[in-house]
Amino acid sequence: MGILPVQFQILDPANTAFMLLCTSLVMLMTPGLAFFYGGLVQRKGILTIMFQSFVSMSWVAILWFSVGYSLAFGPSLNGIIGDPLHYAFLDNINANTLFTGNNAGIPLLVHFVYQMMFAIITPALITGAFVGRVKFKAYLIFITLWTLFVYCPFVHMVWSPQGVMAKWGVVDFAGGIVVHATAGFAALASALYVGRRVIQPDGSHNIPYIALGAGLLWFGWYGFNAGSELQVNTITVSAFVTTDIAAAFAGATWLLIEKMHTGKPKFVGFLTGAVAGLATITPAAGYVSIHSAAFIGIVAGFICYYCALLVKKYVDDALDVFGVHGMGGITGSILLGVFASQAWNSKGPSGLLEGGGILQVAKQLAAVLITSIWSFIFTLLILWIINKVTPVRISTNDARQSPDYSAFGEDAYAPSGKE
Repeated sequence: MGILPVQFQILDPANTAFMLLCTSLVMLMTPGLAFFYGGLVQRKGILTIMFQSFVSMSWVAILWFSVGYSLAFGPSLNGIIGDPLHYAFLDNINANTLFTGNNAGIPLLVHFVYQMMFAIITPALITGAFVGRVKFKAYLIFITLWTLFVYCPFVHMVWSPQGVMAKWGVVDFAGGIVVHATAGFAALASALYVGRRVIQPDGSHNIPYIALGAGLLWFGWYGFNAGSELQVNTITVSAFVTTDIAAAFAGATWLLIEKMHTGKPKFVGFLTGAVAGLATITPAAGYVSIHSAAFIGIVAGFICYYCALLVKKYVDDALDVFGVHGMGGITGSILLGVFASQAWNSKGPSGLLEGGGILQVAKQLAAVLITSIWSFIFTLLILWIINKVTPVRISTNDARQSPDYSAFGEDAYAPSGKE
């Protein structure tokens, strides 16, 4: 039969198939987010918030193809950003190019498309903070600049082996720093910049949509976390299980707290708590034990619930993006330094409780602080620049009448923008 080409000897079909499945699961999270956010907003604004998520699936994919992947994973420029030309428009990549980041035997194109799904959902998370206040044109400019100048640099710094934070020893299994901390602080900055909504809604308009979205997010999160091992092994399995356990404990914790606080258990609260647990376990999923994941879920329920309440007193973060995703990502990233166990991941660090000392906690905390400050300041700067070119905030009249109809000439439930 002859000797097979080298690439076919190295390619691992099982790992490749698994990563394509995980990529599909992460892709499903963005429509899930659209339904989750869509059910939480007013009837007159559901198309806007859903469109913002769905358009990210197109526009950010184009950015990732043209320059984003190269900025994130190209040869390093001083440990901060990748060479923008090395992988631009998938230059230097063909069907037989293998990913060399581990011994998984997956094509580089699989890594490209898997990471693309992370890039798509991250700016979409931010939209929940400025519901009903930002023009669609301004949003498109925003996700362009934010993806290139905030998201891609942190992907490189944390996840590229040549990145400065990776060299420090900072770890982030699936995006507590890279995804949730960056998006959370961008959400806080965005809500501060655009100001409060003209009309404060009196509740969620479609709870079944919220449940559908939360279910899709929870389902897709298995690909988000377990897939971040980039192959099938025992770490993949533990990351899958820790993801589910943390979400379960966080949802139950939020439910109990809200029952004590309001007198009744809330379905929306339970779903929000589960998402908070998913966000919080994300950085630690492949580094901690199942029992630690349960504790992290409980902590997530407490911290995210009370953070969301506190933020609402001062900032109109409409859908608690900072409280759930930002604070969740920060909490999980720091707790990783406490609970990381080499018994569960020999490639990871030893946490504080395993005798690793305070050093890993300090590294994680430093990374979180740098990420938070960078994302917050750059987001404000980006919005300020955009506002010089085109107004960021929609008019008061459009906000009162129908943000959907004024922007798109469409309405989710009634013709001509009328309810």
